[in-house]
Amino acid sequence: MMPFIWFLLILLCLLLYVTLDGYDLGLGIATLFERDPGQRRQLVELVAPAWDGNETWLVLLAVSLWAGLPLAYGTILPHAYLAVIVMLLALIVRGVSVEIASQNPPAPGWVRAFGVGSLIAALMQGVVVSTLAASLPLTDGAFSGSTFGAFGWFSALAAATVAAGYLALGHAYTKWKTTGEVRAKAGRRGFAAAVVAAVLGAASLGAVNATAAPLNLSGPSRAAGFAWLLAFAVAGVAMTLVTIRPGSRFDGLPLAGLVIATVAGVLALVVARYPLLAPPSLTVDAAASPGTTMDFLAVGVGLNVPLLLFYTYYAHYAFRGKQLGTPEAVIPPARGGAPRPTPEPLHEH
Repeated sequence: MMPFIWFLLILLCLLLYVTLDGYDLGLGIATLFERDPGQRRQLVELVAPAWDGNETWLVLLAVSLWAGLPLAYGTILPHAYLAVIVMLLALIVRGVSVEIASQNPPAPGWVRAFGVGSLIAALMQGVVVSTLAASLPLTDGAFSGSTFGAFGWFSALAAATVAAGYLALGHAYTKWKTTGEVRAKAGRRGFAAAVVAAVLGAASLGAVNATAAPLNLSGPSRAAGFAWLLAFAVAGVAMTLVTIRPGSRFDGLPLAGLVIATVAGVLALVVARYPLLAPPSLTVDAAASPGTTMDFLAVGVGLNVPLLLFYTYYAHYAFRGKQLGTPEAVIPPARGGAPRPTPEPLHEH
């Protein structure tokens, strides 16, 4: 029973990270497509209040996996070492750049670094996720495959899917939090990103059956659960596509639809895979720590979950409402003139 509970804890951390850090990674990717420096700065300001708290769920996810399922941590992670290292470097770059880019006057180069770091981190996360569908070569219980074994056609498809999904989340969040032209652009671009993410997601779901870990839908309850969750995911995507266009006045529904689609899609894959963690035979029970160890660690890790939930709630509550005004980038003077100061962003509560 305890391994299953620990698996649910890891799943909770994963879902919260994907939905929360997903939207601010998407905002970072969106800056790469925004030519207006003032509006690009506004996207950075949307990320600034809560990005560090959002990434904390990734830390708790890694700790929970290491503590509760050490065999999975020791066999899956080596398969994706290269992707994980690149992802961490990208997260470091975007963490530094978002702090410098939000200073006054802003630094355009750091804004660009924030966007590139966000894109690379999103792509590498897709590669890491794709390793769960790859067969892990083991020798005496230790990973013995290639350093580049995580890279292939399926990992490229998964990487594109994750990046497109994050971009759609970022545009949906922007539409919810902004007004005027920025909101209108987010609606138009968010619709396109959501369509691309939906197509890539469907392609990835179909392609899983061509990997070493095809979907397991044996049994009526498992098949029914998978079908219902997939229906919820489709409904979430449909709600997003209907409401994300600039003419819709339901600004919060596109983000809600994408969150529903993301959570339902991940849970559908869990239903179709559990208890298998990685092929050919690594299961949750086989990867779990001893019972007494898990009981002890559950206290430490479990206490942090409500604290992080409260911090996440409060960070978003404190900066609730629409962001008013468009911070303008400091544009170099024509010749000898003083640069324009950047006004602080305002929030309407």
